[in-house]
Amino acid sequence: MNLFLILLSKISPLYLNIILGYILTKYLKVRRDYVAFILIYILGPVVIFFATLSININFQLLFLPLFVFIFGSSIAFFILYKYKNEWKDASINTLAFTCGTGNTGYFGIPLAMILLSPENANMFIFATLASLLYENTTGFYVTAKGSFTARQSIIKIIKLPLLYAFIAGLTLNVIGVDIPSFVVPYFEVIKWVFGILGMMMLGMGMKGFNLEEDMDKKYIKIAYFFKFIFWPASILLIIFMDKSFFGLLNQDIYDVLFLFSIVPLAGNTITLAVLLNAKPQKASFTVLLSNLISIIYIPIMLFLYGGV
Repeated sequence: MNLFLILLSKISPLYLNIILGYILTKYLKVRRDYVAFILIYILGPVVIFFATLSININFQLLFLPLFVFIFGSSIAFFILYKYKNEWKDASINTLAFTCGTGNTGYFGIPLAMILLSPENANMFIFATLASLLYENTTGFYVTAKGSFTARQSIIKIIKLPLLYAFIAGLTLNVIGVDIPSFVVPYFEVIKWVFGILGMMMLGMGMKGFNLEEDMDKKYIKIAYFFKFIFWPASILLIIFMDKSFFGLLNQDIYDVLFLFSIVPLAGNTITLAVLLNAKPQKASFTVLLSNLISIIYIPIMLFLYGGV
């Protein structure tokens, strides 16, 4: 009960941002495609550049982003292939995107800071870099294929500044460049702006929502199976296999991986859907509902994980 109340008190302001986003778009006519552009092309690259530059990288930590990226990409391409004939519009593309990732940034980072030690929370933040990289490479590709050809999708990926921000941050980190102290407060503000606008996109995506057209039960069923069942089950299997046979990881890595697997659907599903005009209303409803479910789902999963 205490954990539930803590989560509820910490998460509540995030839902206020969702409501604010809907009001801004519905009544004040704020352009959601402009906000999506700012998140993907401006704030996202700044956040990932400074985050990549500020962490201490070691060999064991590299497992986290590599696994998250490869695992998420595999799921996305599997969904895109298996269900390609189920929809005649861009629904399959946003579905493939969202099954391969989670709301690790806007939702997951505050959650990690509540539940994990500061050191493990930093490990979680490092792993979110893989989610951002996935969302802006593999995820962008499978989503863009709903509106563009494969060649056009790849060209759009090459033009994404986030990819180059990651490479630049990693390169400077390896050669030993430090972030100037006077820049750090500015970076912290950027992270908060990124998080607030990201949650507002959930509400902005609801503009024009039609319950009869955009509540797709098959879409929701598949998305929730992979996010709420397949992801945590796969992570628990990996933890069991490593504990029983390999011994390559430690308990801290296990905790970060499991927390990574139980966050709700990614808010950037709506961001990309809006940017690429790929059924944003359907994606927004599915993602928003998953965030509401997570208020109950996450405490239950943490309790079961503790029992295991």
